[in-house]
Amino acid sequence: MTERRRERPDDYFADWKEREALAEGMIPLIGKLYRNNNVKTYIYGKNLVNLSVLDIMQAHRFVRQVEQNELSEFETFPVIQALATLELGTAHIDAGRIAVAYEEQGKPAGKSVEEFVRSQVSDLIGGTVEPVRPPRDVVLYGFGRIGRLMARLLIEKSGGGENLRLRAVVVRPGGAENDLVKRASLLRRDSVHGPFQGTIRVDEERQSFVANGVEVKVIYAASPTEVDYTQYGINDAIVVDNTGKWRDAEGLAVHLTCPGVSKVILTAPGKGDMKNIVHGVNSDLISDDDTIISAASCTTNAIAPPLKVLDDRFGVEGGHVETVHSYTNDQNLIDNYHKGDRRGRSAPLNMVISETGAAKAVGKVLPQLLGKLSGNAIRVPTPNVSLAILKLNLKTETNKDELNEFMRKVALHSPLRKQIDYSNSPEVVSSDFVGSRHACVFDSEATIVNGKSAILYCWYDNEFGYSCQVHRVLEQMAGVTYSIYPEE
Repeated sequence: MTERRRERPDDYFADWKEREALAEGMIPLIGKLYRNNNVKTYIYGKNLVNLSVLDIMQAHRFVRQVEQNELSEFETFPVIQALATLELGTAHIDAGRIAVAYEEQGKPAGKSVEEFVRSQVSDLIGGTVEPVRPPRDVVLYGFGRIGRLMARLLIEKSGGGENLRLRAVVVRPGGAENDLVKRASLLRRDSVHGPFQGTIRVDEERQSFVANGVEVKVIYAASPTEVDYTQYGINDAIVVDNTGKWRDAEGLAVHLTCPGVSKVILTAPGKGDMKNIVHGVNSDLISDDDTIISAASCTTNAIAPPLKVLDDRFGVEGGHVETVHSYTNDQNLIDNYHKGDRRGRSAPLNMVISETGAAKAVGKVLPQLLGKLSGNAIRVPTPNVSLAILKLNLKTETNKDELNEFMRKVALHSPLRKQIDYSNSPEVVSSDFVGSRHACVFDSEATIVNGKSAILYCWYDNEFGYSCQVHRVLEQMAGVTYSIYPEE
């Protein structure tokens, strides 16, 4: 990537207002591409769909911070404008990368923006192939922290073409008389992740809620065997089991006995021979024949991507993983009995040493690291966002600058850029990563390297970032694929 610097504006405020107007002008074009063509536009991996003016401007700022490239709205607006004039097939298009490529290749060659953009997406023009048809039904079994965040994601992504349709959530019976209203309220308001972006109405007569036009049935059942999904018009559905009640293939197979269900995804580490999938790392193992898979744990998803690239580049002899993990619903608010060691002590008042199977589970995802890593966890009094500390013994000597630069390039330019994000700020803290859609965020300022010994710090939103990874697994299991432009 060539460094480019804009000349300092004479009037910062006037420059801001110009760029603000351009960002505002992008919004209807981005919306048109999304709703009419099912084309999602990005700025260096940052999704622009349904963003505000300021969010779009911040996406440009991100490029300046980590790419040393003064990409601005002046360069990206003409690209998005040109894309909006074309009849495109379904795809993910990174307008930021195309804009930079034009400045480096197209403009020197004398091409107009329109000509260059057309050349970059030439085989997409006139395309009519959709990622998957007919739309695939999805059922959320369990509606807790992960279940509700999965619902938000599925509803958010339904606007550009119904590739995955959230049709129902299944919850235990025996709630209050206004159970449906209360569950809809928990989806609408979240103390950590903020309000739902859109509208939610409750239809008690139809026993459903409607979120941004998506009607979701609420089914009450004590066991999967009680549910016939075809009675609700649900067929060939993928069930996302968020309860953690069943962790092996035999237990989860009970879902497959339900009429209308064809596949199951577990949002917890799977036991036995079940495939544990971290999207981007070993998701190539997903086959059309798979009916039950695990999306592993939030911590496994956080550490497997950086461990993979570090092992590929430097080699990993062994090491230790310590996760500083936010407390979870499994712990007690105040001291009380708990079958687990130490977890009976008040979660908001204590740091609690606990166990994590993530280091061992990495061996299921990256077999070459099986038995090479130990791990432990410290539960801390924060409600969300955790930190994985990787103390690694490498096969190849390196230094902090070289390792950080390698991770920066991985985060921006590799196939794992949806899994690994990059931070170069010395001021970030855990709350800054609430809502991160990556499996982890590499904190370059905290890196310590001494020859073959390296200590790396990776933040992760253990709720939403993990849910995004589950959603990626869900898309792949459903056969939803997107062409990506520019090509990797």
